[in-house]
Amino acid sequence: MTVIVCPRCSRKHKVNVDSLPSGKSFAARCKACSHRFPVQADELKTKKSQQAPGAGKQRETRKICVSLSKGGVGKTTTSVNLGAGLALAGFKVLIVDTDTQGQSAYLLGKKPYAGLTELLTGELTPEETIVSARKNLWLLGGGRSLAGVKRIIDKKSFGAEWTMTEALKPLESQYDYIIIDTSPGWDQLTVNVLFFATEILIPVALEVMPLQGLSEFMKSLGSIQKYRKEVALKYVLPTFMDTRVKNPGQIFSQLKKLYPEYICKPVRYNENFSTAPSFGKTIYEFAPGCSGAEDYRELVRKVAMDDGLLQ
Repeated sequence: MTVIVCPRCSRKHKVNVDSLPSGKSFAARCKACSHRFPVQADELKTKKSQQAPGAGKQRETRKICVSLSKGGVGKTTTSVNLGAGLALAGFKVLIVDTDTQGQSAYLLGKKPYAGLTELLTGELTPEETIVSARKNLWLLGGGRSLAGVKRIIDKKSFGAEWTMTEALKPLESQYDYIIIDTSPGWDQLTVNVLFFATEILIPVALEVMPLQGLSEFMKSLGSIQKYRKEVALKYVLPTFMDTRVKNPGQIFSQLKKLYPEYICKPVRYNENFSTAPSFGKTIYEFAPGCSGAEDYRELVRKVAMDDGLLQ
């Protein structure tokens, strides 16, 4: 969709330029003031190509960490479906899994033989560790071997917190987004992620314990920001919103009061989230019409700052 503006009243209108014949002009009528004005189809198509993701000059890669010390809040589900949604919108996306469980690969139906461990230790190159998961979507998998990497990082006497940055920095120019899925808890690998990322997205299950975990995470983040001011909280994503019970709504209201500038539209509870991984499919592939898919499409639009994506 491309936006045209009425020259009389400045009202904006969306036009599907793909349905227009090339080389022809047509008369558009403003729905607000009924003014008719000529529009060139070729000019609109050129405008659309210039506005497409990846068109024009090189953007700065956005590095988004999906994190919370508490487990079971939907970090991996959010990382995978946010990344897959951005890829569907035309952006080039790399998902980095820093969890020893390696669930991101499972959700995407992939079984990489190598991943982040081998890249951080220098055993293999990026080409040997990064796998293509979907069109425009790549994965740098996690797994149990990351436990050994944590010990290696802990033993470093200098610059331990920059280990991940040193490994991933050369890859930045290849992607529009790098989405990092983190493990529960707080360890040296999580610190590494926060020294690499610039934006933080926190999924918060609408329960009392994750809310407490958010408070603890913000305190820990403050200690990181003393040394690295570039990293900042950008999104608080309520998950497991179940309108059939009262408690989630109360916690959501509390979140909106605490973080009004960061709050996102809640992701509603949907059984498809627990079923889709068994088939190695994202929510858009498994149940594209369900409420959960629409909620993650809304998150994609918010993160990309484009209300026209995935409509």
